[in-house]
Amino acid sequence: MKFKGANGSLFFIFTPSKITQYMAEDSSVLKIAQTNASLWTTDIFDTETRKEAQILLDKKGDALIEPFYKDLDFGTGGMRGIMGVGTNRINPYTLGLATQGLADYAQSFFEGKSLIKATIAFDSRNNSKSFARKVAEVLSANGIHTYLFEDLRPTPELSFSVRELGCDFGIVLTASHNPKEYNGYKVYWNDGGQLVPPHDKAVIEKVRSTGFEDICWDANESLIETVGTELDEKYTDMIASLSLSNAGKNDLNIVFTALHGTSIVSVPPALAKSGFTNVQLVEAQSTPDGNFPTVASPNPEESAALAMAVSQAEATGADLVIGCDPDTDRVGIAVNDGKGNMELLNGNDTAALLVHYILDTNKNNGTIPTNGFTAATVVTTDLIADISAAYGVPCYRCLTGFKWIADIINHKQQEQFLVGGEESYGYLIGDSVRDKDAVASAVMIAEMAAYAKAQGRTVLQQLEAIHREFGQYQERLISITKKGRSGAQEIADMMISLRKDPPKTLAGSPVIITTDHSNSTQTDLRTGVTSNTGLPASNVLQFITDAGDKVSARPSGTEPKIKFYFSARATTGDSHAETKAKLEAKINTFIRELNL
Repeated sequence: MKFKGANGSLFFIFTPSKITQYMAEDSSVLKIAQTNASLWTTDIFDTETRKEAQILLDKKGDALIEPFYKDLDFGTGGMRGIMGVGTNRINPYTLGLATQGLADYAQSFFEGKSLIKATIAFDSRNNSKSFARKVAEVLSANGIHTYLFEDLRPTPELSFSVRELGCDFGIVLTASHNPKEYNGYKVYWNDGGQLVPPHDKAVIEKVRSTGFEDICWDANESLIETVGTELDEKYTDMIASLSLSNAGKNDLNIVFTALHGTSIVSVPPALAKSGFTNVQLVEAQSTPDGNFPTVASPNPEESAALAMAVSQAEATGADLVIGCDPDTDRVGIAVNDGKGNMELLNGNDTAALLVHYILDTNKNNGTIPTNGFTAATVVTTDLIADISAAYGVPCYRCLTGFKWIADIINHKQQEQFLVGGEESYGYLIGDSVRDKDAVASAVMIAEMAAYAKAQGRTVLQQLEAIHREFGQYQERLISITKKGRSGAQEIADMMISLRKDPPKTLAGSPVIITTDHSNSTQTDLRTGVTSNTGLPASNVLQFITDAGDKVSARPSGTEPKIKFYFSARATTGDSHAETKAKLEAKINTFIRELNL
């Protein structure tokens, strides 16, 4: 990546490929970081940034290397990173660079269009509001009419707003459930979904060819339009329209926690509009705060994040706990076991409950469409596909990342999307939003729980009934964190090792099918036949045993982690709990055999 200094001389910010080249030549990562950092002391940057860059230069070592040894990756959906000065950090300059590249691509793609329009939302993270303002200023300086939400809003409302406002693209400033040091930038196209081919790679190329001196900073205020509460009403009206039943809504007792995020502005109003009258807030976690003071991590996938809500639910005899991550695209739940104890459900169980409720209720209402379909990612429970098949509804599978579910919806306009989900606590009902939507999901989960209660069942009893009918699945996710440059190499080495020496058996059952999504191939080891998955390439490995169990491995695209997904299946015996324990034990065996 190049740009001109104040004296007109040409400088370079080295890309990751360049870094690899230079490391191989003289292992001088520090020298690269020093070169990059010195450029940030020029008058292209503001006074405070120049000062901070000089401080890092004087410190040397990792304090200098980590912020400056490479460009922050602009991936297919945007970028995410630690906030601070540097090429490998989230700051107004790296955001400005991304926005300028995006603006250039949009102007090229929509060439001849009289007015290009974009919409911007932001979450409760530190600096999100000021970052969003900077992004809006760059877009307006490029002649793009920009709708900027007046205050924090959930990510799914940004997706909704893209089509509702007739925009060509959208941006949300968020780092989802990452720790407080992080922020990020996600890009949506005119269908309301995140960037997918060909736009993703084309935007990346534009960003990489853009220099800091190319950024247009002079805002055109006449092109920045504030978005207020009118769109909120349309969004929650849409969610209320998804309702399939009013049974039990007045009797369901809910505890809701926003975990200091944006969901506080949307989930309680949406629940109220949909007919739920008994909703308690976890007040200590209701104020938006980017420092997330009451939790170690604002991630509803982690039991600790919901501990305060669970405690309140048990003290008040609530039926359901709902908690959302900071940008409100993920939702975690806990349910009453019928004895006053709250039990956390994983993302696969919640997805299965939602899919079953929506398909079964539509069938009972006589409203299940003949062209309906569901969707799930390749690492999500196969129970979704099993349930869908029983109702005569196809379940389309896609790569990890909800953008691929949105892509399916976009390409199947002649069919009707009903519901879909992924194991990482993301779900979508209907197609008005094209990303995982914790607001709509929270409302539909509550409706499912209310319906079960009205039928005299707890949610856990409903889940057991599903397992007895369609097969009992137990899933588990292990995330291994590997930070920094060395961590990235460790993750790469783990995937290389799995490809070179894949498991032959898992828990005594032979591996019969291997899928390597990096080259879109699936091999049946019984016949030796290799076929194409029909999916785009992605760094994901999967192993299926003769017993029907599945293990998947993939590096995270947004965090310094490698993730292992385990799925074990059995027919429920006399005791649902005993069958669950046996499946859990089998997963423990998988983990030992893989030396994790």
